[in-house]
Amino acid sequence: MPLSQLTVHRHDQRKQALITLSGEIDLESAPLVRESLERCLRDGMRTIDVDLTPVTFCDCSGLNSFLHAAQQTTVAGGTLRLHHPPRTLARILDLAGCGSLLLGLPFDHLPSPLGDTPAAPCPAPPHRSVPLAPVLSGDVA
Repeated sequence: MPLSQLTVHRHDQRKQALITLSGEIDLESAPLVRESLERCLRDGMRTIDVDLTPVTFCDCSGLNSFLHAAQQTTVAGGTLRLHHPPRTLARILDLAGCGSLLLGLPFDHLPSPLGDTPAAPCPAPPHRSVPLAPVLSGDVA
C-alpha cells in the first residue's frame, strides 16, 4: 500500500493565514492537517483560509480535522474557510450538512458535489501574490 503524501504551505499576512494543502488527506495524514491549523491559532492567526485546489483526495478524517479547527477558530474569535474542495470532500460536506459552516455559503448556495447543476466558482483565497514555500511536509506511514 503506498504511503500518503501531504504537503502544507502557509503564507501569513497580519492575523490572516492562507494554508494550501497538496496531496491526499486521509486517516494517516489528517493529524498533519490538524497540527497545521492549530499552529495558526497558536501563532495568533484569526482568519484562516484553506486552499484545497491541489488536494486529490479527502475523506471523513480530513473533514473531522477541518470541523475541529473551525470550532477552535470560532472559540478564539476567528473564522476558518475552505476553498475549492475536491469532489470527495464536497460530497461529504453535502451529506454531513456542514458545507455552510466550512465553505461560508448559505445552504441554498452550496455547489453540487455531483455536478448536477453548474455551481458558481468559489471565491479565490486571498494573499496569492506571494509564492508559497512548504512549511510542513510528511510522508505518512
